[in-house]
Amino acid sequence: MTRRVRLVGIGSGHPDQLTLAAAAAIEGVDFVIAAAKSAEDPLLESRREICRRHGNPELVPVPDPPRDRNDPADYTGAVGDWHDARAAAYEKVLLERDGDAAFLVWGDPAFYDSTIRIVERILARGNVTFDYDVLPGISSLQVLAAAHRIVLHEVGQPILVTTGRRLAEAVDQGHDNLVVMLDGSLSCTTLKDQPGWHIWWGANLGTPDQALVAGPLVDVLPEIEAARAHAKATSGWVMDTYLLRRS
Repeated sequence: MTRRVRLVGIGSGHPDQLTLAAAAAIEGVDFVIAAAKSAEDPLLESRREICRRHGNPELVPVPDPPRDRNDPADYTGAVGDWHDARAAAYEKVLLERDGDAAFLVWGDPAFYDSTIRIVERILARGNVTFDYDVLPGISSLQVLAAAHRIVLHEVGQPILVTTGRRLAEAVDQGHDNLVVMLDGSLSCTTLKDQPGWHIWWGANLGTPDQALVAGPLVDVLPEIEAARAHAKATSGWVMDTYLLRRS
């Protein structure tokens, strides 16, 4: 029988965000592969708790390979090298262990996550064979909208989902309703026309330490920066997502 690998969206942080399908998938595997940023990675404990609640499969931490962030001009190449290194590290675990495995993916595997690409690279290496499937999860986009009690777009209008690295480009192109993810440097602080924007911001969404701020961007930036620092100090990590809408 061909072994199975399951890519399970686990929501943006809280164990209660698992769907019934995700919980059943975790209960049905023999082990879970988890990238560990460090030996003290606080995000590992969330995944351990999910495993404990759902069948208690073995959690296998894999030290995350370093990523070259020194050459912004070759961002795509640096990410590709990082994916190759992750694929090699995960392949080693699959070769060393028998049985079915799962990757627990923050949020939803379809939104700014590379697990699907990495699993495809493992298969392309040709050293291990398996079937895999993808189970969707609750994304930070959904949690952000629910927490602020908003709709992410106005009636009949589009929305652009982008990263902090490309926020300025999106604004220059004339987009006026944007959800921004993966913005470790809070790029909205550098927008040229700050008084023209309203923001709905959230950090560590769905966790007990969730932080929310909303209002005219120029007015609430100091509050966002303070809340972001507090979230980092409290949780040991911070990941924020926000909606920007031109006033």
